[in-house]
Amino acid sequence: MLSGAFSTLGRYWKPLTGVALTLFGAAALVMIVALVVAGSAVATHWDELTTGSPDAAQLVPLGVAFGVLMIIGVIVYLLASAVVQAAVPVVLQEAVLGRPIRFGAVWSRAWSRVWSIIGTVFLTGLIAVIPMALFMTAIAGLTIYTVSLGDEDGVVPLIAAGVIGTLLVAPVAVWLWVRFSLAPTVVVFENQRPVAALRRSAQLVRNSWWRVFGVGLVAYALASMIGYMIQMPFQMAGLLPGLFDPADVDADPSGGEIVALFGGLVLLSFVSQLIAQLFTAVFPPLVIGLLYVDRRMRTENLGPVLAEAAAQPLPEQYGPPPPAPA
Repeated sequence: MLSGAFSTLGRYWKPLTGVALTLFGAAALVMIVALVVAGSAVATHWDELTTGSPDAAQLVPLGVAFGVLMIIGVIVYLLASAVVQAAVPVVLQEAVLGRPIRFGAVWSRAWSRVWSIIGTVFLTGLIAVIPMALFMTAIAGLTIYTVSLGDEDGVVPLIAAGVIGTLLVAPVAVWLWVRFSLAPTVVVFENQRPVAALRRSAQLVRNSWWRVFGVGLVAYALASMIGYMIQMPFQMAGLLPGLFDPADVDADPSGGEIVALFGGLVLLSFVSQLIAQLFTAVFPPLVIGLLYVDRRMRTENLGPVLAEAAAQPLPEQYGPPPPAPA
């Protein structure tokens, strides 16, 4: 699975990284514009907010500005991630047939399934979180009730029960997440809606839960490790002499001086996170997509279907066929 994911990433890196870079770059641009707008909204009160003790009236514009900024960031990042998560199976669908695909075809097909992807990811997360949320709500309610009765000694057993219960309920959440982990790929490969995709994923994962869990865990762990390795040189560059010199700051710096001083570090951090995200956002879905293909080949004899599809004429939007080997 991992070898196939790296091979697919090497052959189809242009459409994969192109879509990811376009989307995450656009999302970052939107966030920068929103940050500038939010900063301009509180610029007149910046020195009062960063020095002294501001009153509640001065904190209201700051809270509103950054609250709106957070909402915009979540929406934009969710949309970008959903399109990337839809684009990966689109590319993989052609990769298993050995056919090329252009950026435009990836974009149009991924965008057509983005809302189903969002619904699927939302339902999967909701289903996986429900057991943990119900348990933690019950423990919190019992703790508040015990404290209201004045029985402070009874809080300790409740906290202990919460920790033990969390360790018992967490495996249920993990089991549900793995059971429905193939649903985003199903949405693209089979044009299914969210609920039908969840049922289809559960059907494919049946009798192979541990294999899907193990491969998926290794994929996410490997992606996180490589992403961290990508960011490390940028973080080390931020420690180079001359880039950050606290001696350049006055004893009582203003907000503008602080922003200017840390601007280079923030820019390096942003660039490193963007580059790392290009890999971490693409590699795990590739592995999950290959797991989907593997499960169908093992349980539904998908091989002849793929061979028949590969023999069909190549649509024009996919570009010219690959050159014949010498």
